[in-house]
Amino acid sequence: MADKGGWRARPYRLFADEEVTKIAEGVFWTLENVGIEVNSESARDVLQEAGADVEAAGKVIRLPRGMVEDAIDRAPSRVILHGRDPDHDLCLEDARVHFGTGGTVLYILDLETGERRPTTVDDIANVGRLVDSLDNVHFYLVPLYPNELPQEDVDVNRFYAAFKNTTKHVMGGVYTTDGLREVIEMAAMIAGDEDKLRQEPFVSFITLAIPPLRLDRLYTELMMEVARRGLPVAIPSEVLAGASGPMTLAGSIVVQLAESLAGITVAQLVNPGTPTILGSVASIMDMKSSAYLSGAIEMALMQAGVAQMAQHYQLPLYSTAGMTDAKLPDAQAGYEKAMSSLMVGLAGANFIHDAAGPLEFCMSAAYEQYVIDDEIIGMAMRAVRGIEVNDETLALETIREIGPGGHFLTTSNTLDHMRSEVFDPQVANRQLRDRWEAGGSPDTRERAREIARGRLLGHDPQALHPDLDRRIRERFANIALEEQDERAKLGQTRPRAMG
Repeated sequence: MADKGGWRARPYRLFADEEVTKIAEGVFWTLENVGIEVNSESARDVLQEAGADVEAAGKVIRLPRGMVEDAIDRAPSRVILHGRDPDHDLCLEDARVHFGTGGTVLYILDLETGERRPTTVDDIANVGRLVDSLDNVHFYLVPLYPNELPQEDVDVNRFYAAFKNTTKHVMGGVYTTDGLREVIEMAAMIAGDEDKLRQEPFVSFITLAIPPLRLDRLYTELMMEVARRGLPVAIPSEVLAGASGPMTLAGSIVVQLAESLAGITVAQLVNPGTPTILGSVASIMDMKSSAYLSGAIEMALMQAGVAQMAQHYQLPLYSTAGMTDAKLPDAQAGYEKAMSSLMVGLAGANFIHDAAGPLEFCMSAAYEQYVIDDEIIGMAMRAVRGIEVNDETLALETIREIGPGGHFLTTSNTLDHMRSEVFDPQVANRQLRDRWEAGGSPDTRERAREIARGRLLGHDPQALHPDLDRRIRERFANIALEEQDERAKLGQTRPRAMG
């Protein structure tokens, strides 16, 4: 199986072993003694039948430790998220690291004008094609909301635009049960049938817990539907330290793990062995403004801590990094994104979403930011890969051959390793000043916009076969994306078809 990305980190550890044990015990204590408010009647029935303690007059359910431990044991430690192209298959286990897009962004900085405008279904298609061309962005978590569409048409249109424009794994949230079923039906048409989709799922879903310590009715029922179908589902918690979680980061980690494990317990009771993914999108609140912060270093600390706990439970992890509170692709965006991507990557989180594209508390995105973030991710992945030590890389024979006072420029060791050993940036400018000035003195954002335009014009993703595309359009009459793809407006032809 190909796994672009997928380097196994030698994880950065926040917690000593006894601290891991203390956190794990705190999570079990919380689930047994405080409990979870479960707003889905069908989920309450499943938990009660399995032996959970249900309050007679309410919705709070206390989960026995043994029930949660059984769910952790049933849940696969290894989840394969396939791409339509097997070269983009992802293996989520242990400390194997992958980065990708994320968010449900409402605004985008227009590539030509730079102005902030509402996102559309065409943007979902265009960003999908751009991501398909970026080497270091490993998956396409549908990152944008099509503002022009009624909610009942959103799910099928978001996923259709994604499937059509990338062969990387597609993940996303859904808004309605009917929409979820339509997306699964569409994916099964592409796979061949639903059994083939289960065997090689190129699509997966997100269903949130609602802090503090609540499972929402709709999200929980969507999660149960995905579990019944045997498809992968991430169940993240979105604790906000100081607001919906304790101000202390350790306390907020306890709350978010309790919420995600409660969801995993329900999914495993519905369908044992369901590929469930522990999840965290936790951050902190700005105590000065009461705002959600996405670029705070404390967010990265929590994500790194949860990664260590996921490895303790031997569960794959849906995590987040690479977000920023900056409104533009500027210096603030660069350092906030780089800090968290590097920290969470080195911690060995498996599926790090939000790492490409978003700005402004995940409310906005920019085409050029996807290109810049591809480079940040590439550098972070080079750090995750680390330094390989063996007889070849120690280069002792080469050192002896060159000896004192020589140079290594033309040695076979240099020629053999010059591409694999060193990350080669495409956006960063490493020219001397005179050459940079001769080229117009472009800054990072200008260079990234130029690259984004070139990728949108020149990259051909593997399109759906025309017959299959026609059948999908006939089945789902509410598809809004025009058959002539958005690139036609830039003077190019449609993508080539598969097979």
